[in-house]
Amino acid sequence: MNKKYLMPGLALLVAGSIALSLFVGRFFVPFELILQILWVKITGGVMTLPQTYQSVILEIRLPRALLGALVGAALAASGAAFQSLFHNPLVSPGILGVTAGAGFGAALSIVTFNSTEYTYAFAFVFGILAVIFSYVVGRIYDTTTSITLVLGGVIVSAMFSALLSTLKFIADPYNQLPTIVFWLMGSLAAARRDVLLSGGIPMMIGMFGLLLLRWRINILSMGDKEAGALGLNVKLYKSLLILFATLATAGAVCVSGIVGWVGLIIPHVGRMLVGNDNRFLMPVSMLLGAAFMVVVDILARSASSSELPLGIITALLGGPFFVYLLKKTKGRNW
Repeated sequence: MNKKYLMPGLALLVAGSIALSLFVGRFFVPFELILQILWVKITGGVMTLPQTYQSVILEIRLPRALLGALVGAALAASGAAFQSLFHNPLVSPGILGVTAGAGFGAALSIVTFNSTEYTYAFAFVFGILAVIFSYVVGRIYDTTTSITLVLGGVIVSAMFSALLSTLKFIADPYNQLPTIVFWLMGSLAAARRDVLLSGGIPMMIGMFGLLLLRWRINILSMGDKEAGALGLNVKLYKSLLILFATLATAGAVCVSGIVGWVGLIIPHVGRMLVGNDNRFLMPVSMLLGAAFMVVVDILARSASSSELPLGIITALLGGPFFVYLLKKTKGRNW
């Protein structure tokens, strides 16, 4: 596919999905009023429209759409980076334990404080800690190979999953446990400007770092020995890649909960469009992930009378679509 037109086309797709999300919701806002609100906001004019309509569009739907786009882009970029680093098409952003750690941190916050006030901070911190533990375990032989890193991630994920199960067992079954379960299934319902800022900063830093490293990811994907023979500081750039991918994933998970499949299937769609070259795959994955997550959130808000968790929809869409990708590509991308 012509990359000259692909990027602008995907950017328009993201913009279109965000625009569509402003018009979809349980609270009806007339089409012309939405356009007026956006026009006055863009031009800096005086807002004379009803405050309720302004709040719905500018304080709820727009931040939610922007947060969804950031979450989708961050998870897709992290998935693409880790799949290249570990030479494995089944790798997802949670391979080093960040999602398991974030889930435990969120549950710990809910059980300890009996509220979601500190959930974002606890989820982010424990997500980072989980990756650090995985890295430490992966260096058990004073070296950090892809295999030992993955094994470290499996071990740490299992430990945090066990701790999470313990918290679910001791949590109040009427208040705390439902909150934990709903958080783990993923949602953007709490999206506001402050949430967009707190989660957006680490996601933007992580994605920007991965974009800067995207041509070096091509070299790392050749293997440690080959990359070292080409003069690349393997230890440094592998650590930077893990750092930026972890920041992006932890920032996404702490504000949206655990949303699976995005970081697994979106990079494969990108490879079908531009191949394995991360110079193009990384930005394409980000744009595809952003559009996909916004559309999923629209479905979550409108598919039923009550909002569906994002994780349910991504699994229902991702599973069959991944089977289609396997049939379509026949493993040619790997």
